Amino acid sequence: MIKLVFCCRRKPGLTREAFQKRWLEVHGPLVRKLRAELPMMKRYVQSHTLAGPVGDAVNEGLRASRGVREAYDGITEVWFDGLEAMGGGGGEAARAAGQRLLEDEAEFIDFANSAVFVTEEHEIFG
Repeated sequence: MIKLVFCCRRKPGLTREAFQKRWLEVHGPLVRKLRAELPMMKRYVQSHTLAGPVGDAVNEGLRASRGVREAYDGITEVWFDGLEAMGGGGGEAARAAGQRLLEDEAEFIDFANSAVFVTEEHEIFG
């Protein structure tokens, strides 16, 4: 099994709260609605970066301790059976659903400052 990881930054002008609300309450249900057209997607998870005084303080402490950039606004994880499953199996309906998701993402995600890549998990414990 492989996983697509999409580290998301919000478009300029959106607050983190507005971004996360849009992502969870509009995009999430759209992904769920299009699930039948995307049978290759085995699991879809959104992880939202914690905000507020405590969340911001913890994130800033972690960032400063490692000398890294500011946190993404969140990440999406999508599981597939393999690389070949990512690009096929759904035909025209899957392509149309994928295009619809991309168009929706363009409404709230700053693609130029986000990152997307494919991974293979190696569980260490759990």
